[in-house]
Amino acid sequence: MKNIILVLFLILGISCKKDKIKDEVLEQSEYETVKLLGKKSNLNISILLDLSDRINPKLHPNNTMDIYKRDIGYIKSIAQTFEIHVRNKKTRRINDKIQLFIDPEPEEKELNKKIKDLKINFTRSNAKRNSILQTSKKYEKITESIYESAIKDNSYIGSDIWRFFKNKVEDYCVEDGYRNILIILTDGYMYHKNSKKRNGNRSSYLTHNFIKNNRISNVDIPIKDFGYISNVKDLSNLEILVLGINPYEGNLNDEEIIHSYFEKWFKEMNVKKFDTKNTDLPSNTEKIIRKFIFESK
Repeated sequence: MKNIILVLFLILGISCKKDKIKDEVLEQSEYETVKLLGKKSNLNISILLDLSDRINPKLHPNNTMDIYKRDIGYIKSIAQTFEIHVRNKKTRRINDKIQLFIDPEPEEKELNKKIKDLKINFTRSNAKRNSILQTSKKYEKITESIYESAIKDNSYIGSDIWRFFKNKVEDYCVEDGYRNILIILTDGYMYHKNSKKRNGNRSSYLTHNFIKNNRISNVDIPIKDFGYISNVKDLSNLEILVLGINPYEGNLNDEEIIHSYFEKWFKEMNVKKFDTKNTDLPSNTEKIIRKFIFESK
């Protein structure tokens, strides 16, 4: 009788273990698997928001989807891609970061607190499944609050992308031992009242009127040396993805120049991997984001 009872317990134990293994496999199979990039498998992702009036739905209406809603969709995809990356790593190897920047920094304390909450660093000591899966939810909720507050208050901080690169990008977005990725959400025009500099045909800004008044064509950029003033010499350890380029009234000339300005600027800063993409629905842009983050340069 004792032997029968013992056999029954063994069968029950094996059955429970199989169920547990099955649950673990199911949990993993429900999440996308990706190939990590060896020694540089630690990610350091930074997101830079352009909070200028480009996100104003009344000033820049879009019948398909408002610009700010597209931004929120992009941000959610970035955070979800980060989640997938972290969950594909062995716990002891996890050391990954994601953060968000607005420049100039907001004066509002509550807004700064929200941004601080988006500075996340997963290590082997805190990388719990539920914590990882909260990343995209947190990013979506907080950025939605940031955008909606700006639109409701009609208060647009603006975006000083040029000065962010000049003074902050190396200190804030580049760390040794990581794949450093900066994703910029902008319509592609660059202007801030506190960073208006010009040196010949080089400038710290690019607007529709600047392009129009100077009659810039794409062929003028190399011949007449139009472009951004470059202050940073070596960003070889930073990869950059620009999303949301949206030229004034769909102007094709502006579109070409925006892309060419970024390309020339990034090359002069020795950025090895970069891409610039026009605005699109988040469902279409998700593939671009994942490909950029998951593929090596």
